[in-house]
Amino acid sequence: MNARLYFIHALSPLHAGTGQGVGAIDLPVAREKATGLPYLPGSSLKGVLRDRCTDPRKVAVFGPETDNASDHAGSAQFSDARLLLLPIRSLAGTFAWVTSPYVLRRFLRDARDAQAEGAPAVVPVPTKMNECWVAQAGCQIQIASKPPRVYLEDLDLAPAADKAVDDWAAWLGPRIFPGDAAWQEMLKGRLCIVHDDTFTFLLDTATEITARIKLQEDKKTVQKGGLWYEEALPTETVLFGLIVATPIKATEDDVFNVLSALTSQTMQMGGKATVGRGLCRMQIA
Repeated sequence: MNARLYFIHALSPLHAGTGQGVGAIDLPVAREKATGLPYLPGSSLKGVLRDRCTDPRKVAVFGPETDNASDHAGSAQFSDARLLLLPIRSLAGTFAWVTSPYVLRRFLRDARDAQAEGAPAVVPVPTKMNECWVAQAGCQIQIASKPPRVYLEDLDLAPAADKAVDDWAAWLGPRIFPGDAAWQEMLKGRLCIVHDDTFTFLLDTATEITARIKLQEDKKTVQKGGLWYEEALPTETVLFGLIVATPIKATEDDVFNVLSALTSQTMQMGGKATVGRGLCRMQIA
C-alpha cells in the first residue's frame, strides 16, 4: 500500500458539521460515535481538492464526475482527518497543543501504514488525571511555582518533563510546519500530553462555541428563530489522516504530484466559508 500521512493546520475556526444537533449546540462539529473525537470527513477534503484542481490528470486522480462515477474509481483515496493536537488556553504561553496517549497510538498506527520513518516509539502515558507531560527543555506553558504547575482552562495540572515529549515535537514539527523553524520551536514549547479522561473532558468543554443571529432587515432586531449556536474546532487545531494512492487510471507518482501542487496554498475546508471559517494549510508528509 502506497500511503502517506497528511496534516491539516486550522488558521481560523474549523466547522466540519453534521447538520442540525439535538442538544444545546444547534450546529455541532462532526464527532466519531464511539470516541467523541472531532474529525473532518475525507469526502469533504477530496471535494475541496478536486474543486481547485485544473490538472489534465484530474479525472484519473479523483475519478469521474457523479454522472459517470461508475466508469472507474479515483486513484486517490482519503481517510477522514482525525484530531491530533487540540489548542487549549493556557495561563502561561498563551495556549498549549494538547493530545493524549490514545490519540498518539492511533497516529502511530497510521504512521506505520504510511511507512513513516523515525516516528517515536514511546507514547508517554500520564497515570493520573491531574498530571501532564511536557518537554524537558524550552517548555512555555509551565508556571515556575513551587511545585511547578500547568493551567489549562480551569484545570490545574502537575507537569512532568520527559524526553519522549521532545522526541514527539521534534518529529511532528517538520511535518506539520515544514521549513518554519519558529513554528517548530513553538510546538516543542507548547506540546502537552494529558490523561485520556482529561482529554475527553477538554473535547467537551474547550471547543469554540459562537452565538449567531439573523436580523429582520427593516427593524434590525432578531428574527423569530434567528438565534443559534455553532461549534467549531479552534484556530491552531491540527488534524491528520492518510492518503492512499492506487494505480487505477493514474500512477502513484501522478497522484502525489497532483496533490502536492494543490496543497501549496491556503484552502478553505468545512462550512461557514463566508464568515471566514475553515481556512487551513495542508501538508503531505
